[in-house]
Amino acid sequence: MINTQTLRNEMQDVLENNILHFWQTKMVDRENGGFYGRIDAQEVLHTEAEKGAILNARILWTFSAAYRVFSHLSPLTPHLQEYLEMAQRAKDYIIEHFIDPEYGGVFWSVDYKGLPLNTRKQFYAIGFAIYGLTEYVRATGDREALEYALQLYDCVEEYAFDREHNGYIEACSREWGKIADMRLSELDANFPKSQNTHLHIIEPYTNLLRCLKELHAQESCDYVPVLGSVLPVDVSVSPETIMAVEASLHNLIDIFTDRILNPETHHLDLFFEMDWTRGAGHLESYGHDIECSWLMHEAALVLGDQKVLRKVEAVVREVAKASEKGLRPDGSMIHEANLTTGHVDDDLHWWVQAENVVGWFNLWQHFGDEEALERASRCWEYIKTQLIDWENGEWHWSRHPDGSLNTIDDKAGFWKCPYHNGRMCLEIIERT
Repeated sequence: MINTQTLRNEMQDVLENNILHFWQTKMVDRENGGFYGRIDAQEVLHTEAEKGAILNARILWTFSAAYRVFSHLSPLTPHLQEYLEMAQRAKDYIIEHFIDPEYGGVFWSVDYKGLPLNTRKQFYAIGFAIYGLTEYVRATGDREALEYALQLYDCVEEYAFDREHNGYIEACSREWGKIADMRLSELDANFPKSQNTHLHIIEPYTNLLRCLKELHAQESCDYVPVLGSVLPVDVSVSPETIMAVEASLHNLIDIFTDRILNPETHHLDLFFEMDWTRGAGHLESYGHDIECSWLMHEAALVLGDQKVLRKVEAVVREVAKASEKGLRPDGSMIHEANLTTGHVDDDLHWWVQAENVVGWFNLWQHFGDEEALERASRCWEYIKTQLIDWENGEWHWSRHPDGSLNTIDDKAGFWKCPYHNGRMCLEIIERT
């Protein structure tokens, strides 16, 4: 019998003493502001590495969420004030250095001094900025963060939304013009639409709607400026704003169930043309499947439409079951496979394992699936023994199929953030 309280206690210990402590003690850039851009796999700090929007937005989300959760559940948490200070540092740095003051949106990256470096507008990154800012609002009630989050929502709706075919494109130039290479990274195929970007737009839109509903229910902001830099101010959330975000979220759920979900395999297809023709071959991403299963469910729960929820709950279980193809006997999950070429990426990535735990725990919590809880527990055991760096802090990027450690990819960096693993811990803490 799995003891969920023990699971919770272990997760809180790892979150506070392994993940958050690493970022607090090793990644704060006190010379140039914000956070350093990179620590490599050999624990070497690169003080002049570029600083990515995704990394900074994920730091903002993680420390905001930690402050919010522990403020409510464990108000005597020793480092609570430090979590708030980290969150505010991230929020201020994003507003000062990543928000484009001329055209709006978010720069892809800045240099180590905070000057714009790559000014393209990747909607995946804008989505994460919304995600981080809205979590900061949930944690503090900060009006400035809310205003920026709503401005970024407007940017996505104005410049990314495809009014002819539905859905959201990948990227634009700084001035919101067309660009030839829309890829999120060099590992991706160059298509105008992707599952990954839609996943990380539905995620912040869910948090934005939840934030707006919470503020509307409170009728005013009750934030007390602990650090003294933000004055408490009433926050009026109009019903029209809530309705607009609800409509966007409802549409995104339909996109996932009706466009991105492959009705034959129940996997989520990865790349699409503008008209939703599938591209780049027959790809299966098991980590995204299990992550999407619980994020879609979360979106429907926050939306609160029972008809939509019934539709989604059937899909949630189908997608989770499809992701079983990536499971290994020890509870870990491989990354992805290209069925067209036969290539399988069977590395065991940190983020896939984190989402694997949350996805199966979600099925146990909402559907009473005891086998799903066992799967979550087995993966957690794998994480504890194979991925957590108990000596230096944080988690290793991955292990190879033969069990050897990945010594190439970063410990912290452009894509290696405290978000997947930090969120896993926070999700289990809040759900138990």
